[in-house]
Amino acid sequence: MPANSVKLGALRDSAFRIGLVQMSCSADSEANLAKCCDGIRRAASRGAEIVCTQELFRSQYFCREEDARLFALAETIPGPTTEVLTSLAKELRVAIVASLFEKRAQGLYHNTAVTIDADGTVAGLYRKMHIPDDPLFFEKFYFTPGDLGFQAFETKYARVGVLVCWDQWYPEGARLTSLQGANVLFYPTAIGWQPPEKAQYGAAQLDAWRTIQRAHAIANGVYVAAVNRTGFEGPADKCLEFWGSSFVADPFGRLIAEASTDKDEVLVVECDPKVIDETRKNWPFLRDRRIDAYGSITERWLA
Repeated sequence: MPANSVKLGALRDSAFRIGLVQMSCSADSEANLAKCCDGIRRAASRGAEIVCTQELFRSQYFCREEDARLFALAETIPGPTTEVLTSLAKELRVAIVASLFEKRAQGLYHNTAVTIDADGTVAGLYRKMHIPDDPLFFEKFYFTPGDLGFQAFETKYARVGVLVCWDQWYPEGARLTSLQGANVLFYPTAIGWQPPEKAQYGAAQLDAWRTIQRAHAIANGVYVAAVNRTGFEGPADKCLEFWGSSFVADPFGRLIAEASTDKDEVLVVECDPKVIDETRKNWPFLRDRRIDAYGSITERWLA
């Protein structure tokens, strides 16, 4: 039997506390890193045991434009940021989920979330699977789609699933990650309004974003934690207003914490696996799945 079989197969029943660091970002990557580390420290001081950053926290959201010079923002894993964060995790005895622009090789880049355990070791990488290409969200120019699949990672405090931003619109990713025993699904995010559209569509866009992720919590009976950036970024003709609103939903989709739309905030929330157990016993969606009938889901379209 592999040495980790008991660890990975064990059902956790101890409550754990998660922290989300929502912040605005400047053009100074070192200042952004320092600001995020301060947020992680504040979360840990309030009892957080697993802390998640927003998507691509080391820089402003550079995918507003297609510019090959911006590949210089990418870094290797391990690399400068993971060196800082592994040291911080070990010092504070917290696990950290951090979203980075990964330079995997020359000419090969990913939008990657690294999970660092509380002893400073890297528990695993998740490379963003769904890559958008929309006005001011030109991610296909920068990121190769992930090739590691959907995963859950064991940490000292809980088993965590990690997906990234655009992944949050896809129930398949949430399901496949939840089926690997994740207690919580983290979604590091960078999403916001294009100011000319905000008056007409803004409220509906934010509500849809919140609703789809609450639905993942309900359908899978897990905690869902979405952490978004805030603030205005870009020139007037290419501006995004990131809508913050980071939140945690319980396994029945109820919001148990939510940040503002426009302020730097640190959320700290307790998650209890017993709530997962109780929810799934009363709403046994996993029991009633017709796994014999879903083969066609891998087809692009069914005429």
